[in-house]
Amino acid sequence: MMPRKTLPVMRSVNRTFLKELETKWGILPGGRWAPPSCNSKHFVAIVVPYRDRSEHLDLFLQHMHPFLQRQMLQYGVFVVEQSDRHAFNRAKLFNIGFTEALARDSYCCFVFHDVDLLPIDARNLYRCERFPRHLSSAVDVFRFVLPYPDLFGGAVAVRADQFRELNGFSNEFFGWGGEDDDLQRRIRARDMSIVRWPSSVSRYTMLAHAKAEPSAQRQELLGNAESRHDMDGLNNLRYQVLALEERPLYTKILVDVDPPPVPAGKSVPGLVDVQSMRGRHTASDSGVV
Repeated sequence: MMPRKTLPVMRSVNRTFLKELETKWGILPGGRWAPPSCNSKHFVAIVVPYRDRSEHLDLFLQHMHPFLQRQMLQYGVFVVEQSDRHAFNRAKLFNIGFTEALARDSYCCFVFHDVDLLPIDARNLYRCERFPRHLSSAVDVFRFVLPYPDLFGGAVAVRADQFRELNGFSNEFFGWGGEDDDLQRRIRARDMSIVRWPSSVSRYTMLAHAKAEPSAQRQELLGNAESRHDMDGLNNLRYQVLALEERPLYTKILVDVDPPPVPAGKSVPGLVDVQSMRGRHTASDSGVV
């Protein structure tokens, strides 16, 4: 493995550099990029769940685009924003990002990534291989030590076919905590292994943020996790796309994660209900407004 290459982390937003990223780095609308001089072996979607973290998002974008381009990846950045009044549902936003990204292109690798985590070693490769990979196993706020052996959160890389086999994340975790442990149990139940780079490589810094509201039901949900895996996830996903915009550095997908029931015979623009559709929707179904 090549010698450690520690990357600089900007702790304040540099508007001039963000504008340079938009105009001089070859990034296409929607936050898409491909190496100009070769065909990348890896086609990666970066999916970021989001609400009310505008400064973190700017810091994430100004750090991640140069980081990803160093690795000569073909990639796209999808920021899935929860608009509604409900407690934050990070896992469901990941499921939505997966579904919406595949409705637009044939991504084979997905990195599910918190907006407040930034990789600080250039050797941390954002790609998918044989097994799901926990990318962020050494975070500065945890003194670069894995908090517990089964942790599979923060930033993880999963092949598209594996994520389908897992039925994605659970849709039931409103509030902080539990959804990563649920996904880890899905992985183990499918006899998949979780792999990590050495802790000297998988190093991250976490941006300061207020403590999130915990999920009141997380322990109960984890207690019956195995019984829900086949019926709670991608195959019962229901949400409404309120707006979709290809911004210069990312694709913004604004969603209601828990839209109200629709009366019989009515249609709602942007509503995605997997159970009622009997098949995956296409990009034209996404209700761009």
